[in-house]
Amino acid sequence: MRFTIDREQFLKSLNAVGHAIAPKIAIAMLANYRIALTEKGLEILGSNNEISIRSIVPYMIGGREIIRAGIPGAILINAHKLSEIVRRMEGQELNLDVIDNSIAKIDGGNSNFRLPCADAEEYPDIRLEPEGEGVTIKTADFALMVAQTAFAASTKEQRPVLTAVNLEFDGNHLTATATDSARLARKILNIEADTKFRVNVPARVLIDVVKLFEGNESLELFVSKEKILFRFGGIVVSSRLIPGDYPQTKSIIPQTFNYILDVNARELIAAIDRVSVLSSDKESVVRLSMTEDHVELNVRSDVNGSAVEVLQTFQFTGERLDVSFNSTFVFDAAKAIGSEDVSLCFLAEMKPFVVKNKQDDSIIELITPMRTY
Repeated sequence: MRFTIDREQFLKSLNAVGHAIAPKIAIAMLANYRIALTEKGLEILGSNNEISIRSIVPYMIGGREIIRAGIPGAILINAHKLSEIVRRMEGQELNLDVIDNSIAKIDGGNSNFRLPCADAEEYPDIRLEPEGEGVTIKTADFALMVAQTAFAASTKEQRPVLTAVNLEFDGNHLTATATDSARLARKILNIEADTKFRVNVPARVLIDVVKLFEGNESLELFVSKEKILFRFGGIVVSSRLIPGDYPQTKSIIPQTFNYILDVNARELIAAIDRVSVLSSDKESVVRLSMTEDHVELNVRSDVNGSAVEVLQTFQFTGERLDVSFNSTFVFDAAKAIGSEDVSLCFLAEMKPFVVKNKQDDSIIELITPMRTY
């Protein structure tokens, strides 16, 4: 195998596939990229047995030659070493020439590297063809959905299903739900397609997929029994699904409220950020006190002292109410809503409350309050 390639485009694809390369892996061959020059272009494949990514560098982009002087072939080459070499090289192009199927010679400018490589046939057989139910989604909509939900998934492995975002499609709506049992985030997209599914996708996979959307307006999503596959531009991402029954969460979101606080989102976020500096525990508890005339956030710590923030822009409906909560949860929720104003809606002091945008009912954040002083 031999080719001359645009260094920037090569590095872009290596970085994309690099999201599937784990720092430590039990299967030695998965520390490598599988690189193959075919009639389609340069195919780069990486996997960690949970997520697999393939990116294709085409021969031409917008009339500009990207790959030239090519001789087809396929090899395995250390992913970390190759990425770092290409990143550090200078010049617009580089040459890669495989010698005796065992040495990859990489030249560019004043640099010359030789890396050991292996036979591509030793790489595990990874299927990246679409299977099962499919739906097409705008990348901007999907990226927003992930941003508004994935942060609420659990990072603890005790309950694996809670590390996932549950994606449910009923033929008209795609609903994404994430919860760590103390908070919940839900986003609904209006999409019509002749398909239905309900699957648990690792939250970290969705976050990685969104990072690869650059320059693509839509993606195709395919769901089968054990995996989900994303296809956009020259990139294909396949991930295993997390088995298990996702919690039934629809019934826990209250529909009526006794207290409503409308507040400027930026002011609320900034106030939480300041007072939480003095919080002395891991859960960063802040107390919110509300009346029609006065709203304040406060923190008390025997070790660090106390802090009070008085909100200036608000409207509160209801009798006096005091609610304590994890400041990170409300901070994240207010940011995720993405609107100028947010509403905090309460049933009672110790009942789960909702953070939402009154102008957009497609997104809702639910938070469990905490007992404090």
